[in-house]
Amino acid sequence: MGRIILRLDRVMADRKMSLNELAERVGISNVNLSKLKNNKVTAVRFSTLSAICEALDCQPGDILEFEKED
Repeated sequence: MGRIILRLDRVMADRKMSLNELAERVGISNVNLSKLKNNKVTAVRFSTLSAICEALDCQPGDILEFEKED
């Protein structure tokens, strides 16, 4: 079975947005956003994903990536 990888760090770097700034715009804690950024979560609420996409002006596919298992 494959897995979903969050590429939030890449999109944040492209937009030159800090963790603190994104957390403030999205309305979640730095700790929770850091967990998302470092792939330490097993689920993401659609409302959180929507807020992140709004703040970063991106699509969910820019942040989420499917990796097949070898």
